[in-house]
Amino acid sequence: MQNWFHIFPKNTGLSLYAWIIFCLLPFYFIISSSSLLETSIGILMIILFFTAYRLSFIKKGWTVYLSLGVEMAISIGMTMYFGYVYFALFLAFFIGNIQNKSGFITLYVIHVITTISAISVGFFIQSQTFLMQLPFIIISIIGVILLPITIYNRNKREMLENQLEDANEKISQLMVIEERQRIARDLHDTLGQKLSLIGFKSDLAEKLMDTNLDSAKSEINDIHHTARTALNEVRDIVSDMKGAKLKDEVKRVQEILKASQIEFHIKGPTDLPNTPLLVENVVSMCLKEGITNVVKHSQATFCHLFIMDSTAELVMKVQDNGTGILSNKKTFKESGLQGMKERLEFVNGSLRIESSNGTMLTIRVPHVIKQMGDEEGSV
Repeated sequence: MQNWFHIFPKNTGLSLYAWIIFCLLPFYFIISSSSLLETSIGILMIILFFTAYRLSFIKKGWTVYLSLGVEMAISIGMTMYFGYVYFALFLAFFIGNIQNKSGFITLYVIHVITTISAISVGFFIQSQTFLMQLPFIIISIIGVILLPITIYNRNKREMLENQLEDANEKISQLMVIEERQRIARDLHDTLGQKLSLIGFKSDLAEKLMDTNLDSAKSEINDIHHTARTALNEVRDIVSDMKGAKLKDEVKRVQEILKASQIEFHIKGPTDLPNTPLLVENVVSMCLKEGITNVVKHSQATFCHLFIMDSTAELVMKVQDNGTGILSNKKTFKESGLQGMKERLEFVNGSLRIESSNGTMLTIRVPHVIKQMGDEEGSV
């Protein structure tokens, strides 16, 4: 509801001066065509009407409906006995500001019926007075019918617009937080993966230094290559902030598995032109995390990657022949699976883990996300 000082309606198509005239006109109708007693009663009714009208703005609960009942009774009386129908417009404005749908409909129907009935009776009681202002009475009836619906819909629209604005602001804040978390995860995954491999290669090179110098040099070259790759990936994340493409990520994990002496096989398309970039980015990061687990925890000798892109969903499976990630609770906690689940939940995806003769991660992301984006873009 509006504040008490908003007695004069705003944005209803009538200026403030028109509403002031509506407030002063009843005095003209009462004084010009009534006896002293009727004039006194009429002035008392006008004062009572505006008192109740003000109370209906500043009160809440049952007192609002009591004030409306008093206002309707006064409006009916003023219409029938003094030919003044314009109080009905004030009531129409107030009813339009009622936010409760059932209360609005009930009061709207009652107000329309009572106003039309009072005007009909008034034509028989004071036909000459009503005929003189017939055009204004017709306009008032139209206002009583249309004004509450217009104001009610306008208030609903403004409320929805405010809610949408608040929701957009919250979404923007969440997107900032999510982007920060994504960058943090990407940096952690990229550096953690590469640094772990560099450490592993460094230990191996140190052991081979005295026994097999050529192999040690090969491991050192791999370390240099891995370090340069890590540097380039960090630059991509920090400088460009570009979404990771699956085909690019597959090439990187293929190099990592080769350096780790793990056989790698892939089946399915790596180019996903019909998949949203956000989804492809999430799936690529999950693939990176999954391959990191294979290298760090699985002790596997081969790794298979299956990619299936159907019209309904994108499915990716990472399978190895290692010890099985679920067999070690500590390894499970350190494997970054929680981060993968959080990423996938952001795009309505799911993660399934099977540990039998190795580990198989099954990632599913429905393509409904793209459809939702298309629908939003078409609005």
